Amino acid sequence: MSKSPRYIEVMDTTLRDGEQTSGVSFSPLEKLTIAQLLLTEVKVDRIEIASARVSEGEFAAVKGITKWAKQKGLLHKVEVLTFVDGDVSVQWMQKAGAKVMNLLTKGSLNHLTHQLKKKPEQHFAEIAAVIALAKKKGLECNVYLEDWSNGMRHSREYVWQYLDFLQTQPVKRIMLPDTLGVLIPSEVYAYISETVQRYPRLHFDFHAHNDYDLGTANVLEGLKAGAHGIHLTINGMGERAGNAPLASAIAVMNDFLPNLKTGVAESSLYSVSKLVETFSGFRIPANKPVVGENVFTQTAGIHADGDKKNKLYFSDLMPERFGRQRKYALGKTSGKANIENNLAQLGIQLSEPDLKKVTQRIIELGDKKEVVTQADLPYIISDILDSNTIEEKVKIENYVLTHSKALKPSVTLRMSIKGEQYEEHSQGDGQYDAFVNALKKIYKARKQELPVLTDYAVRIPPGGKSDALCETIITWRYNNREFKTRGLDSDQTVSAIKATQKMLNLI
Repeated sequence: MSKSPRYIEVMDTTLRDGEQTSGVSFSPLEKLTIAQLLLTEVKVDRIEIASARVSEGEFAAVKGITKWAKQKGLLHKVEVLTFVDGDVSVQWMQKAGAKVMNLLTKGSLNHLTHQLKKKPEQHFAEIAAVIALAKKKGLECNVYLEDWSNGMRHSREYVWQYLDFLQTQPVKRIMLPDTLGVLIPSEVYAYISETVQRYPRLHFDFHAHNDYDLGTANVLEGLKAGAHGIHLTINGMGERAGNAPLASAIAVMNDFLPNLKTGVAESSLYSVSKLVETFSGFRIPANKPVVGENVFTQTAGIHADGDKKNKLYFSDLMPERFGRQRKYALGKTSGKANIENNLAQLGIQLSEPDLKKVTQRIIELGDKKEVVTQADLPYIISDILDSNTIEEKVKIENYVLTHSKALKPSVTLRMSIKGEQYEEHSQGDGQYDAFVNALKKIYKARKQELPVLTDYAVRIPPGGKSDALCETIITWRYNNREFKTRGLDSDQTVSAIKATQKMLNLI
């Protein structure tokens, strides 16, 4: 019979270690909201929410979270970083209503000698006193071995001496941080394997930083080596290059370590990621795995074609797992397959000739703006189908639009009407007004009256997320009838000129 999966505790430290991201400071209400989502929606096992004694704002935030957590029976999942400072941190914990303290201690002889200037025995005695006091006051205690990674590299005998001491203490978890993010995966595996085998009765968490972009890889190796818990942050927030990111680590573990399991709900990772992005102002890179804007977007036409035929470019990292949807970007590298996939999602079918025209238009736009979104497609189709019905006897061949400080906008326009060439210059209250004035001069010379513009509207795709296109719809009155023409371009004035050219071909 196969063994049942080994359960891994996931502790999220976005509200403590993640808040050490440069320039980030959550308000008490923001901290409460994130804490609630992490415990009730994402379903991490524990959250580290603050450092003791930092500020009045931090104290207020902790009180708010502990009050809510106590009401929900979740207080044992809420943790606070504390210090070896006699009874100061313990009293702070009691006043804040917290019950689980993560005691920061020295995990390398280098830190102990040069920062604290103490001998191991003195440090251990002070730690034992704080742990005893915490237990007396009804607090649960976990212990951080700060700089443990360098401790294993350079002062392993000290680490073993310290762990020999800790296994005599009433602590629940021992937390092994790669404080400076200096370990490579093979070291993580070797160090944690040796530690777990040497102390089989102790619970060890691994806390990875991302200074060499190895945070997720190191988490993978730490788990393979036998770590019982991992520390992560939303969007990889944290000091310097940040911590191992929650979404990436969970996805990697679920896909590559089937003998392990967590309680984390993958489907909630993206929504909490976006909320933290908003609260923190710390923007998610578009190419960040799992939660980045582009990571489930195919751009190359050959990839879209392969997906259409047999899902050739799919992997286990499916967007639906995270409450997301696969997208097919529209730009100069798009092929028909990209466009067909987008049209299918919109429920639109086009004839082969029209599909070719849409493809060509998207390539042209891609050369100018790189990416066109799915929301732009109905506008492009409308423009192309509208153009198909109009015979082009009038062509706007060239124009120069100018707009300068303290000078009226002006235009120089060249156009052809039934093969005859015209060129005119004019000014106006705006660039389009200058264009229309130049046009009026040309048509006045031809003794031909132009329609009257009665309405001018500009639309962009729903949500306003695309800067690629805008559609200008102009209503005209001519010979006692009204009609509309549309123009489409990434520039509003140009789209209005295109709508005007259609009008000139209709009259």
